[in-house]
Amino acid sequence: MHAHHDAALSPGQWLPWAVGLVLVGAYLVAARRRRAWSRWRGASFGLGVALLAWGLSAQAMAWAHADLRGHMAQHLAIGMFAPLFLVLGAPLTLLLGALPVDAARRLVRVLHGDLARVLVHPVVALVLNVGGMALLYLTPLYAMSRHDLALHALVHYHFVAAGYLYAWALVGPDPAPRRPSLRYRAVVLFVGAGTHALLGKVMYAGGFPHGTGASLAEREAAAQWMYYGGDLAELLLAVALFAIWYRQSAPAAATAGARPA
Repeated sequence: MHAHHDAALSPGQWLPWAVGLVLVGAYLVAARRRRAWSRWRGASFGLGVALLAWGLSAQAMAWAHADLRGHMAQHLAIGMFAPLFLVLGAPLTLLLGALPVDAARRLVRVLHGDLARVLVHPVVALVLNVGGMALLYLTPLYAMSRHDLALHALVHYHFVAAGYLYAWALVGPDPAPRRPSLRYRAVVLFVGAGTHALLGKVMYAGGFPHGTGASLAEREAAAQWMYYGGDLAELLLAVALFAIWYRQSAPAAATAGARPA
């Protein structure tokens, strides 16, 4: 009984949620200082934080370690869905408004620096995202990460960072350096969706990842989760991208219609 009580109070059970509450609280404080800040953006950021907190919680970690399907659910939560909702919350825009002027200017210089220009390019973000998944699941890397704590943490960090960069590059409302046209981003999105679907099929057909001790049925089910979950995430990205496209084209269409013949 005492051991069960200690396990229930372990940091992994509550720390991700506590950090998430702090992030949401800071976001809400910054949002109140902005006039007419969108509630939808606030709700999106809160949902992203909740998904991230669940994916990094002890419960999700235990499920992911015991069952490959749990790992895939965790991967989808922290690597695809949480980053998208966090990005749509425009946290950097709020942060720039909350920082002192000098600090905000330094952050803007970083956001428009050479490193950011490379990382936030849609093609680079796509390679980091899908390429990282292919490297993890089609090589012994995933099996190795199950027995190496540092590598395990690095894999999760990559999921979150690569997913955030990819969503930011395609649909992020926050400032980004020299963002390509919407048409260019749409092409990258459809290439990414096709590549992600192909990776899921390769995993299913080849029984990847190998060396995990999971049964073939479990590995096939995990590949299916990745395939269909990835489709849903890519669909949400497409909806967000075409919503931006619509908002940008509607004023131009209205202005063109108001011109005299």
